[in-house]
Amino acid sequence: MSVLGISEGSSPALVSLVGRQCALLPSYQIAQKELAARGTRLGIKVVHRIARQLGVSVLTCRTRDLLRWRAGLLPAGPELAGRRVAAMIDGGRTRLRTVIRKQKGKGKGKKQRRRYKAEWREPKLLIVFEIDDQGRMKKGTRPWIDGTFAGPDEAMELLAFHLHRLGAGRAEVVTFVADGAPWVWERLAWVERRVGLKPGRAVRVLDWCHAVHNLSLALEALGLAEGERQRLYGELRGWLRQGWQGLVLRELERLGEAAGWPAGLEQPLGYLSKHATAGHLEYKRLRRRGLPQGSGAVESAIRRVINLRLKGPGLMWHEGNAEGALALRAAAVTERWEETMAWVREGMGRDRQVGWSWVAPDMLAELKAEAPIKPPAPQEAVA
Repeated sequence: MSVLGISEGSSPALVSLVGRQCALLPSYQIAQKELAARGTRLGIKVVHRIARQLGVSVLTCRTRDLLRWRAGLLPAGPELAGRRVAAMIDGGRTRLRTVIRKQKGKGKGKKQRRRYKAEWREPKLLIVFEIDDQGRMKKGTRPWIDGTFAGPDEAMELLAFHLHRLGAGRAEVVTFVADGAPWVWERLAWVERRVGLKPGRAVRVLDWCHAVHNLSLALEALGLAEGERQRLYGELRGWLRQGWQGLVLRELERLGEAAGWPAGLEQPLGYLSKHATAGHLEYKRLRRRGLPQGSGAVESAIRRVINLRLKGPGLMWHEGNAEGALALRAAAVTERWEETMAWVREGMGRDRQVGWSWVAPDMLAELKAEAPIKPPAPQEAVA
């Protein structure tokens, strides 16, 4: 039966149908009603079981490929070779449920109720896609989306794994766009080296909205009148857009000195200075090269994949179920459902044993063991 893909009495067609409905619709109950309306009447426990098992199978196949990649046995694919690529990663919010005391007994004989805690966790989501000459997602292409509830090391290793398997090591350029989260920037050097990106083919960009938001925070900390603050914001924002980040920083420092260095200025000024020194604010050069300047694609992916399925009032998940649902939802919204199902059927047909947990290597320790690379000084235009 396993040769035919039948698992616990469910055919591949039924598993695919149930899993897709559970991924696209906002709850298992609504998925059950939709299946019944189409003539497939299943109990809610059966719907839960099929969807959970499919999610575990996807994660198991992913982990097997990940382990093959670690061992150097996974060849690079051709999808992104010679292409212009964008890679973005960010975090969302989902409530996970952890049982802290098991139930004893059932029904009237119950002696102890189950207790659990529900805490917010940050699933880390990544998106990889081909870009056009304006830095937007190329028309007629589909992105790749994946994510994990594990830590930063696992998330960044997952990004490196997908870039490798898609052939991004031979891409024309790979643009990494992210917000100011240190866990992303601290690990990008490891990702670039692990993927095999040659010097000059990897570009790092601070999301434009985060840059101008910190510019606004810096001006707000100075305590200026509203009209003057808005005037300065428009002027300095224009300078930043022109790639004159050095002038922006010097003007903020001058204004800060004149105002007696208010306490609220230190954080946004340090934020902008750090990213300017690292060369992440070269927005004019990015526009000339037709590269993305913002991380709107991953923000949209977080809404479509996480917020509309995994996040909601009273909605709580066990971690394994949530990660499986995330993987299924990503396959559905990127229109990669059929190829994902074919990949799972092939992988599970060879070995039906499941198990998908992994521990990523300590990237930071590996990076600290190397000689630090001094970032290039940002080029400034003369005002």
